[in-house]
Amino acid sequence: MSKPEEMALTTNEPRPRITSPERNITITPLDMRQARFTTAIRGFDKADVNTFLQEAAEGFDHAVRENERLRMEIVRLEASLNQFRELEGSLKTTLMSAQKVADDMRENARQEAARLIREAEGRVELLVQKAQSKTEDIEREIDGLRIKRREAETNLEGTIAALHNTLDFIREQDRREREDRVVQHWPKIAQIASNATRVG
Repeated sequence: MSKPEEMALTTNEPRPRITSPERNITITPLDMRQARFTTAIRGFDKADVNTFLQEAAEGFDHAVRENERLRMEIVRLEASLNQFRELEGSLKTTLMSAQKVADDMRENARQEAARLIREAEGRVELLVQKAQSKTEDIEREIDGLRIKRREAETNLEGTIAALHNTLDFIREQDRREREDRVVQHWPKIAQIASNATRVG
């Protein structure tokens, strides 16, 4: 290969980049493999050009296949990403639902606890009222029993006083009766005594 041909092949001019298969590619690897060039004076070496075109076609073909594989991978990854996004949305919804359920349960528990406390307080108040009423009844009963005891004591004292008076009256009567008997028998005793004196 001549020097100008080597310089032409190793030129530093930028080659167009193939970015994606979505772009319209006018040249395919098959076109590169089947390309035929007309010969000219002082043209390129035909074997070198064919070798270069063959290598370029293989590289291009590999790049297109890799690009297609990557595109399919992107499609797969996007599908997975969509699934993950849907899953994330479901998880967020589930989490929000669980949070709402937890909040509802907490609120229901608070309300139930408040209701139970109110009921317990009501029962306690009712029991206290019953106990106070019973205490008042017992106190009234005790007061009644005290009054009855005082009445019984007064009656007993009256009975005792009456019995004392009766006993005193009976004793006085007995004493009077004895005195009356002694007085009645006193003249007889005196006469008997005088008669005895005379006889002696």
